[in-house]
Amino acid sequence: MEYKSPVYHVISVPVEKIIPNTYNPNSVATPEMKLLYDSIKEDGYTMPIVCYYSREKDSYVIVDGFHRYRIMLDYPDIYEREQGRLPVSVIDKPIDQRMASTIRHNRARGSHNVELMSNIVKELHELGRTDDWISRHLGMDRDEVLRLKQITGLAALFKDVKFGTAWQPGEEE
Repeated sequence: MEYKSPVYHVISVPVEKIIPNTYNPNSVATPEMKLLYDSIKEDGYTMPIVCYYSREKDSYVIVDGFHRYRIMLDYPDIYEREQGRLPVSVIDKPIDQRMASTIRHNRARGSHNVELMSNIVKELHELGRTDDWISRHLGMDRDEVLRLKQITGLAALFKDVKFGTAWQPGEEE
């Protein structure tokens, strides 16, 4: 039999039939949850959540995607737009394998490379995007945008930055 990855069999599941697992150690800070909401609002659900189907409970237990699930529960606009349904990819594995899968999914996401993020900020600036636009659309505060601009070392990135006046020592009497 030819193996077919679960993602080729995504199903639409009512959110009420989905339950979190009891072992996920992953947490997401408030700014990143806001960014996840913005991402789902702007782009829709682009990745299914991964679940195990429990026949005895007739429910889907989350293996990966808890925070995407939370967005639907916490934001009525998303719930309504998606008609209370989430895309689900089902895996059929015993609990130990599901736990390992959860950790693999969490750890495989990696982290952003600062140099590459700086280059993205530079390119967005060159495309005419303001610091406010970059901050809002990339989920960064203005200081983070400024730090990433500093890393590129290009003076052109700072031409519109308002710097405070420096302290000038008074003349000694």
